[in-house]
Amino acid sequence: MRLQYGPAEESFRRELTGWLDANLPPAEVLSRPKLSSADIQPWGRAWQRALFDAGWLVPGWPPELGGRNASPVEQMIYFEEMSRRQIPRSLNPQGLGIIAPSIRDYGTPAQQEQFLLPTLRAEIAWCLGMSEPGAGSDLASLRTRAVIDGDEFVVNGQKVWTSGAHHADWCLCFVRTNTEVPKHKGISALIIDMKTPGVEARPFPELTEPDFMDFNEVFFTDARVPRANLLGEIDAGWPITQGSLAHERAMLWIDYAFSLDRATEALIELGAEPGANGHRIGDDAVYRDQVATTAIDAQALMCMGYRGFSKFMAGKSAPEHSLLKLFGSESVQNALAVGVDALGPPGLDRNRLGPQMWREGAWLTQWMRSFGGTIPGGTSEIQRNIIAERVLGLPRR
Repeated sequence: MRLQYGPAEESFRRELTGWLDANLPPAEVLSRPKLSSADIQPWGRAWQRALFDAGWLVPGWPPELGGRNASPVEQMIYFEEMSRRQIPRSLNPQGLGIIAPSIRDYGTPAQQEQFLLPTLRAEIAWCLGMSEPGAGSDLASLRTRAVIDGDEFVVNGQKVWTSGAHHADWCLCFVRTNTEVPKHKGISALIIDMKTPGVEARPFPELTEPDFMDFNEVFFTDARVPRANLLGEIDAGWPITQGSLAHERAMLWIDYAFSLDRATEALIELGAEPGANGHRIGDDAVYRDQVATTAIDAQALMCMGYRGFSKFMAGKSAPEHSLLKLFGSESVQNALAVGVDALGPPGLDRNRLGPQMWREGAWLTQWMRSFGGTIPGGTSEIQRNIIAERVLGLPRR
């Protein structure tokens, strides 16, 4: 599905696609494996810097910040093309998509000078210290403490699921600085150098990709952080957490929509293969119905996303955005499960490639990986709570 915009916007698209055609690294470079989501390899640094210099890194921002003051419609076109072509803007997505906007929104001029441009130019890499044991979906229950001692904070506690922490230079870490107020009001955001004494990152392997260790436990033991590294106001970090999650969720629906579209194409191709019973998979009426459902879900997701975007452009509230992340992540997961079920026992072969959505891998591997998509930006359970309370107006239990 591809919308047609006005002449000026389509001219913007032609300029973008022309630049990408001329400058995009070869497919074999883009597909090189990396060690984590903070492992910015030399080609990735060069690519992100090229995007920055050309104004294609964050097109809605001003030129001095890697953009071109693009309108909201032009930004939509930008994300359409990047998602359609599966082009990464950065090998450190949390640094570019979450932390850089947070520093731009809340940072002091000195913090912006020290951290913002180096992040945009891929000179430094970041991790995000949010989840803790017992404080994942309920982020406000975090217990990592930061106590003021002169011109420093002394930090003690633990984070978990911290993507890329062992390769990151810096961490935007949410800590508790006040225990005497309601839990949402006693949180602060600190910028922590990952080389600080007392900071230890311990990566652990994932079941689907033992060689790709992205998740970490991070331990803070009397780690001393300059007070100048406080982002925003003391005890006022909760709005920053919400802004960070909003940045993460903002354009996820486009990625999910194009992923679901690619999954539909892969399921159609799979239908020509023999199934576990020896018959052509596509001859099964149930399978054909499942593929049709996947195709309809892809179109529904795209239409709902554009509808929400149109309301946003008109200055109206858009409850669609509360639905898109939930529907998108679970629809991709369901589509991959269709492929796994159709293959039967042969689907357990890790060498049998599935759809090329994120990285190549077996149908089973990609289905198992898809469970992770229901977590970032707010788990499916949290999304259902938000929809029930804020969209449907149901009472809290």
